[in-house]
Amino acid sequence: MQDNATEVTAAGIARLAGVGRAAVSNWRRRHPDFPKPVGGTETSPSFALADVEAWLRGHGKLAEVPLRERVWQHLAGHPAGPVTALTHAGCVLLLIHDRPTVWLEVSAGSDERLAAMLPGALEQVFTPRFGTVPRSAATRAAPVNRRRSETTADAVHTPAAPAAPTPAASADPASAPATPAGPTLSTPADPAPSAPALSIPVGPELLPSAPLLRGAAELAAELGARQTFEFLLGRHLDANPRQYTLTPAALAELMSRLAGPARTVLDPACGAGALLCAAAPGPERSGQELYAQDGAPELAALTALRLALHTRAAVHAAAGDTLRADAHPHLRADAVLCHPPFNERNWGHDELAYDPRWEYGFPARTESELAWVQHALARLADGGTAVVLMPPAAASRRSGRRIRADLLRRGALRAVVALPAGAAPPYNIPLHLWVLRRPGRAAAHPEVLLADAGRFAGEGRGGPDWQGVREAVLGAWRAYDRAGRLDERPGLARSVPVIELLDDDVDLAPARHLPPPAAAGGAEQLAGVRERLGETLRLTAELTPPPAEAAGSAPRWPLTTVGELARGGALVLRTGGNGGHARVPVLTDHDVLAGTGPSGTLPESDEEAVLTEPGDVVLPVLGGGAVARVIDEAASGAALGRNLVLLRPDPAALDAWFLAGFLRGTANNRQASSYASTATRLDVRRLHLPRLPLAEQRRYGARFRALDEFERALKHAGRLGEQLVRGMYDGLTDGSVTPG
Repeated sequence: MQDNATEVTAAGIARLAGVGRAAVSNWRRRHPDFPKPVGGTETSPSFALADVEAWLRGHGKLAEVPLRERVWQHLAGHPAGPVTALTHAGCVLLLIHDRPTVWLEVSAGSDERLAAMLPGALEQVFTPRFGTVPRSAATRAAPVNRRRSETTADAVHTPAAPAAPTPAASADPASAPATPAGPTLSTPADPAPSAPALSIPVGPELLPSAPLLRGAAELAAELGARQTFEFLLGRHLDANPRQYTLTPAALAELMSRLAGPARTVLDPACGAGALLCAAAPGPERSGQELYAQDGAPELAALTALRLALHTRAAVHAAAGDTLRADAHPHLRADAVLCHPPFNERNWGHDELAYDPRWEYGFPARTESELAWVQHALARLADGGTAVVLMPPAAASRRSGRRIRADLLRRGALRAVVALPAGAAPPYNIPLHLWVLRRPGRAAAHPEVLLADAGRFAGEGRGGPDWQGVREAVLGAWRAYDRAGRLDERPGLARSVPVIELLDDDVDLAPARHLPPPAAAGGAEQLAGVRERLGETLRLTAELTPPPAEAAGSAPRWPLTTVGELARGGALVLRTGGNGGHARVPVLTDHDVLAGTGPSGTLPESDEEAVLTEPGDVVLPVLGGGAVARVIDEAASGAALGRNLVLLRPDPAALDAWFLAGFLRGTANNRQASSYASTATRLDVRRLHLPRLPLAEQRRYGARFRALDEFERALKHAGRLGEQLVRGMYDGLTDGSVTPG
């Protein structure tokens, strides 16, 4: 076995064999010939993939592994890391996409032959696509330690042409169009230079990747080269959600459509290229030029490969700190799309004090976003459009008011759009889009568009109503762009005279300048809310439990505990974990308390998630409340979140509603709770319930279920009542509703 062979974790072995992780643990204990760990830690060991496959096959435990899973295991366990593996796979997929016959010739024979011949074959593809590309990944710049604007991967750039005559960057001659160039970029004495984003890996680097490359080629025969790369990239991003700040595809599409059609497009903080993919014309068209740069070489590399697979447009990508060492200093693009890193202090404030890009004012150290805005404007051709994703604070911070005022006075800032919360990370903040246009010699525009799409916020994991956001925002922008103004759309958009915004604060937050929407949608909708409230109250009255009958002396049932039932097999007890699959919705303790659908997320990890099923009973263990929820079809399939315990009763022994009802008893919860700390914690195993025949359990369960329906109706009536009261207050105070 090679010392640098691909490794796989216990979770990966479980997926290969189609079993749970507990089965893998049992195999390790019971079979002395099970492969020994070759890496990882004591609690999370890793094993050589080849040895594991041989053992599983020899013991008849190797399931028919889907090709996708096999390729992913080779990528995730690559000895040089998944980023390097993903880059190698992307290089080969581009070769297959552009010259499939060359791949067939190169891949025939041994792995050693493949590794030796592949660099020359890649050079045949990269030169017409990217220009001159150096060999050996060792020449790549080291990643910059700062927050990235989007995704992840391994470095890629385009034509590595002679360095531009500026001291700041090496620029590719294709990035210097014949249009007049702006002022020369002035940078510090020795900035880290930009570099070609992509380099051709050499034979010794490629040899450990040979199984992965052959598997990726096989998968490409099924899915296509581009789809295979998108699958591997997407899964890598899902597996590492905390490492990357993503630009969601729906937001990227909106930003691209706001910018409009463009022949040359730049993203100076490209991440893995979501914005440029949204702006690309598709594989059937060519003639467009796409420019990208990112401070992380791995991100720039993935962007170049992704774009080359996505489109026939010319791709010019570079790795390097954009603000300190711009790789495209002479570019005058038709459009700039940018999702910059937010709240950066180390963006180059001290070194770039006299940079000519600060045409609208020198940004404060705390205003890195305004530095990116001015960089975008400096790279636009006259009349070109930039769309920049911004934190909402940038619209109102006092430290940036002078720059905001100059952007308004000179007509560069054309629109500020407030997005719904959940549009992009951080998901709890409603971010803004700034739409800018390089004015050139055109007269300053007298009005600026302010729009607020907050009404389209979604609930839970669903995210915003993107169709509603697109229709509202694009409709307002296009109408404003045609006429130069926009009549008021209450609560949504209006064009505001620039003179009204040029006060001491220059506050551009749309919500502070837009007229409020009609109260709860107007008097007609308030009447509808009132009617629904009446119907709900009538339903509540029907669900009201009948008068309780006196039971005489309290019955003396024989009691048992949840712990005893679990030991006897009448139910299964599981606790919520800290990991699972990133795309599976998570049922949180808040969801259980509020009675809502799954709304949480968990990072992907090797820990096997506990998935809910109809009939499960879920309890929060913190807070001291007596709450138990029976899972229905709507909440089925969600991962169990932290601080939750799941009880899965055997239907032949326990009724789920009987179980949930008795677990909600106040006295029961009090005797099973621990007060060893400032938080009350429930010991679920100590909860009592009576030993009753199944038929008697079902009688109690039917009553508990009726109580649950009554409780839900009461909560719904409360929400409708709050909506009606708030709507009446708003209507009376804004004049849309009269006291009569």
